[in-house]
Amino acid sequence: MNFFKDMILVNKTTLKKSVTSFSKNWIIFFTGLVYVILNIAIILIVSTLFRGVLSILAGLVMAIVTSSLISNYLYLLFNIINYDRITWNDFKQGFKHFLWKVYGIFFIAWIGSFILTSIAGILGINAKLLSRVVSIVILVSLNPLPETIYQKYLSSGESIKYAFEFMKDNWINWLIPNAIFTLVLYQITNTLILNMFVTHLSFNFDFTLESLTLYILGQGLFSFIMIYRGHLFKLLSTSTPRKRMYMNKFYD
Repeated sequence: MNFFKDMILVNKTTLKKSVTSFSKNWIIFFTGLVYVILNIAIILIVSTLFRGVLSILAGLVMAIVTSSLISNYLYLLFNIINYDRITWNDFKQGFKHFLWKVYGIFFIAWIGSFILTSIAGILGINAKLLSRVVSIVILVSLNPLPETIYQKYLSSGESIKYAFEFMKDNWINWLIPNAIFTLVLYQITNTLILNMFVTHLSFNFDFTLESLTLYILGQGLFSFIMIYRGHLFKLLSTSTPRKRMYMNKFYD
């Protein structure tokens, strides 16, 4: 199959499924406000309870809490992509469903950051510059890591490896639509997302009409993008161009 024809078919199918899923599960739009409120409440609680000597535990607690919120969002996407519906029960279960897998990835990232800082210190390299370069490489090479977490039954380490292998095989089909969405989102919200595990757009509590309109448009587009990514990943990770060529019904 011609590469460009395959890319068009892949995105045409993904778009159709994403529009259907978003129309049925538009409620996911409001998770952004829920996460904002939860984050504020949790930060206030942690800063109040973990003072003095206990402050050394605050970082650990916040890492677990952050992992839990990410787990919740990924579990909602899991249900949308696989069952085309989310329920209140899914929301309640989501906080723990992928918790330790996400936390495991954060722990691996922390170890990597520690090693990177040590190497930079030994070699006398600009640590900030090196960190930025490595962050960009990771952002690109492991971009489908969130989708890998909730669509593949793998450990934290295996998920990282799989996401890298997926990008090697599908980098054009994956990066082109994601780059377009990123640019459109930036034009609307002036926000450039450089974090793979973003669960919502920030709300600055500016209640002017313009600010609220841009937030609603941005959060709606962000929710659609995450659903699109989920369907795109599922399609690409379960088929090959050759298979898609002989299975036209795949695009029905």
